[in-house]
Amino acid sequence: MRTPDFFDAAPRIVLHDPLAELLGAARDGLLEFTYADAVKLAGHSCPTVAGAYLLAARALALLYPDATPERGALRVEFRDAQDAGVTGVVANVVSMITGAAGEGGFKGIAGRFERRGLLAFGVPMRGLARFTRTDTGAGVELDYRPERVPGDPELREAMAVALAPAASATARERFAALWQARVRAILVERADAPGLVEQVLAAA
Repeated sequence: MRTPDFFDAAPRIVLHDPLAELLGAARDGLLEFTYADAVKLAGHSCPTVAGAYLLAARALALLYPDATPERGALRVEFRDAQDAGVTGVVANVVSMITGAAGEGGFKGIAGRFERRGLLAFGVPMRGLARFTRTDTGAGVELDYRPERVPGDPELREAMAVALAPAASATARERFAALWQARVRAILVERADAPGLVEQVLAAA
C-alpha cells in the first residue's frame, strides 16, 4: 500500500487489549494503530478521518496519562445521531481504536470482555464526543473543529475540475495533492492548533 509520506509522521496509538492477549492475537495484548489503519477502514484520507484519529489519540492521552490505555474499557458517546453528517465515519474510526461497539459488538466470554453497548449516539453534550473509562468513571469531552485549519484557496475549484468527466490526470493529481496537504496540516503540522481538538469538559 503506497501512501503519502506524512502518514508515517502521525502519532501511533498503542493500547493493551486483554481479549487479544487471552486469545493469543497479540503478544502481551499490545495493539498498535496507525493513521494508515484508519484510512484502510474508511477507504479514504480526509479531514474527518484525520480528526477522528486525533480525537481518539487525545482522549486516550488525557484518560491514561501514565499508563497504557485499555482497549475495550471505554464508553464513547456522540452528540449527534449516527447518520448525522460525518458522525458515523468518526465513530467507525474511534470504535476501531477503542474497541467500543454498539449492539452488534462482541458479546464477551464468560461475562468478560464485552464490547457491545459501549457506543452511543444522540447524547446531549457540548462537544462532539465523550470518552469515559468503565473502570474509574473518569471521562473527557472533546470537540473537533476542522475549520480551524482551512485548506488552500484553490481547493474548491481544483475539486470541481477533478470531478469533471473529462478531467486530466494532471488535474486529478493537483486536487489530490491539495486535499492531502490539508489533511497533513491537520494531522501533523497543526495538530495542536488552538481549538482544533478542544477539551470542553473533564469528568471526575
